[in-house]
Amino acid sequence: MIKISDTAQEHFAKLLSQQAEGTCIRVFVVNPGTAQAECGVSYCPVEAVEPDDIRIEYKGFAALVDKDSEKFLVDAEVDFVTDQMGSQLTLKAPNAKLRKVDNDAPLFERVNYFIQAEVNPQLAGHGGDCQLMEVTEDGYAILQFGGGCNGCSQIDLTVKDGVEKQLIEVMAGEIKGVRDVTEHQRGEHSYY
Repeated sequence: MIKISDTAQEHFAKLLSQQAEGTCIRVFVVNPGTAQAECGVSYCPVEAVEPDDIRIEYKGFAALVDKDSEKFLVDAEVDFVTDQMGSQLTLKAPNAKLRKVDNDAPLFERVNYFIQAEVNPQLAGHGGDCQLMEVTEDGYAILQFGGGCNGCSQIDLTVKDGVEKQLIEVMAGEIKGVRDVTEHQRGEHSYY
């Protein structure tokens, strides 16, 4: 479920050695499954352990996950990195805002999950986003772009070489292409 790097394990073991005996690390998600989801790590004293907590043993400490956060922490990674700017604990949880869908879920749900989990985080770096409007019977994902993507001169490249290429690869045999239904010439634009 959660991968904690060796450096993060060492960091947690050191921190916990200065806490009361039996204190664990709790990894959690506040507002899981929503756009406001936030992940965190905190100390968890013995008296705060819940009976249905999931306990993951590591060398020198244990990490706890509450039952409600479990499915949103699938594929989560905790790391502790040191560089010239100092040390930092990082937590990446790609499923915190949107619960991972099963491989046998309907095609629309799988494509939407891919858009929300993989494509939108990339577009967000440029102030953009996209929504899946529909998946046609003949296998085309119909997308609407917004934010920084609306009116961007690179949108065709983003659609064809980015989103479409990735979707065809991930949804092999099910998705034939992507169509952009955004009216890039209308409304407020980032680049016009």
